[in-house]
Amino acid sequence: MIQRRNSDLDVEESFTRESNRLPEKDLDKIANVYRELLQGIGEDVGREGLLRTPDRAARALEFLTQGYRQDLDQIINGAVFESRASEIILVKDIELYSLCEHHLLPFIGRAHVAYLPNGKVIGLSKIPRIVEMFARRLQVQERLTVQIADFIDAALEPRGVAVVAEGIHMCSVMRGVKKANAKMITSAMRGAFRSDPRTRAEFMGHVDRSHDHE
Repeated sequence: MIQRRNSDLDVEESFTRESNRLPEKDLDKIANVYRELLQGIGEDVGREGLLRTPDRAARALEFLTQGYRQDLDQIINGAVFESRASEIILVKDIELYSLCEHHLLPFIGRAHVAYLPNGKVIGLSKIPRIVEMFARRLQVQERLTVQIADFIDAALEPRGVAVVAEGIHMCSVMRGVKKANAKMITSAMRGAFRSDPRTRAEFMGHVDRSHDHE
């Protein structure tokens, strides 16, 4: 079994690509909406601390939603290779940052992604990139987990795919039930990870060991 932690990965920042940026006219629209929002909660948008806040917030939202403008073929960039590997390949502890589509508040956590190769493997850095692309959208964690699994399943046609995501949601930490330690766990299993309990148990055993150092 091949196993790597996200901390071992040198993930290149892709946001600098022009294709991931919004047109200036759209950024201006978003900034104007933030300006109205600040006025709506009773703030003075003319005071020093808020003068540039609408523009900064628009740029931040541009970055946090870049997944809508990223191309999966460009992310993979041909990094699928023939291989005789047959055991579980797992990338664990992939840092995860996304925005809840219900409240536009962040949820943060990590993802663990594994697959059983079937003649093809994908470059190591591509799996965290795939996770990040789907996370950089307005999301619910359940759909995010499924999207990651379905994409890897379609791209590699492996014997199985397994994804487990763990998230702490600010919509339940900062508001609502206000439970700071409540963590949501979601999973998506495909192929052998769904049909073979031993394969699934091996994967979950490796995921559980990532918690031993917490």
